Amino acid sequence: MFQMRQMESRTITWWHSRRDEIDMSPPYQRSGRLWSAEDRKYLIDSIINGFDIPKIYIADFTYRDSPLNERKLPYAVVDGKQRMESIFDFLDGKLTLSENFEYAEDRSLQLGGLSYLDLKKRFPRIASQLENYNLSVMSVITDEEGKINELFVRLNRSKPLTGAEKRNAMKGRVPVLIRDIAGHAFFTHCIRFATGRGQDRNAAAKLLLIEFSGRFAETKKRQLDLIVDEGIQSESQGVDRAAKRVVEVLKVMTDVFIEEDPLLSTQGPVVLYYELVKTTRTSERHAIREFLVAFETERRATRQEGATQDPELLEFDILRRSLNNTSSQVRCFSILQKRFRAFLSSASPDHPLQKPKKASMWSVPKPPLSRKKKAKPRRGRA
Repeated sequence: MFQMRQMESRTITWWHSRRDEIDMSPPYQRSGRLWSAEDRKYLIDSIINGFDIPKIYIADFTYRDSPLNERKLPYAVVDGKQRMESIFDFLDGKLTLSENFEYAEDRSLQLGGLSYLDLKKRFPRIASQLENYNLSVMSVITDEEGKINELFVRLNRSKPLTGAEKRNAMKGRVPVLIRDIAGHAFFTHCIRFATGRGQDRNAAAKLLLIEFSGRFAETKKRQLDLIVDEGIQSESQGVDRAAKRVVEVLKVMTDVFIEEDPLLSTQGPVVLYYELVKTTRTSERHAIREFLVAFETERRATRQEGATQDPELLEFDILRRSLNNTSSQVRCFSILQKRFRAFLSSASPDHPLQKPKKASMWSVPKPPLSRKKKAKPRRGRA
């Protein structure tokens, strides 16, 4: 079943009063709060000045029970999350008008920087215009996840969605596995790179692809999309087993790396660190982070003017820029593994492993993981 209907016109305040009845983060949605503050203020500007804004699409579960209604709420946003969040934030006092805001009906009014509460007190008529603005909302009635995912992709086809966002909306088992992997504590606590455009899911997809392949593999968009197709077409449980193996390694990586680890400031080396942890004996894993701190310190030192050049580290630097290529992955890992073995052999009972003598941005103590999940917003559209 798949139907789309124009919902009865409802005001902004009607939707705001029911915001707790709306699932703002269903599985097919991209990560939240991608708009910049100026983008959000511009939307409020458009509403107050009477301009039309794009339709909002909402999965409407008031008509019938649906297995898609995971949170058992009447509504879930399909497209328009950023618009609804911006509106709700303004009414909740978390957002103000732009400093250079101009009210089209009377440009002499000084409204720049005012909050919704300010408007209510000083310019109640203008506040009322905002409150009574009717949002154009389409009701999506279906119990087929594929239809909702397809609608999301179609609505955003002309927008610059990332590969991770498109894969997240694809059909089949693999997008679910990727979301599960990206929800692991390693990604919610240890990484330091931004996740607002699905970078965590992109990294998770790479690990799943490599584990499914049983070796290093091309991790460009085409190959990552292919594993989604493989998960749809394959009758075996190979992808599921690969996902379980990824999770097992990530459990160890969560112990190896610290919270918001500077070593994990970019996606690139995650595949290398994953393989290093996976192939290292349990008794030696305690030395991995210490080695990586020393390795990164040395790698950066060799690039300083007048420093002694290490051809192997220079090669690593060059190849690190193209870690989506199999050959670069293999060679970089070979260098990393070789140096790790040398690092371990340099330690002895009389000279236990120590942190680098010089202080570095990576040599910080490992605190216990907090329960708070990071939010790493990036600018985008909805």
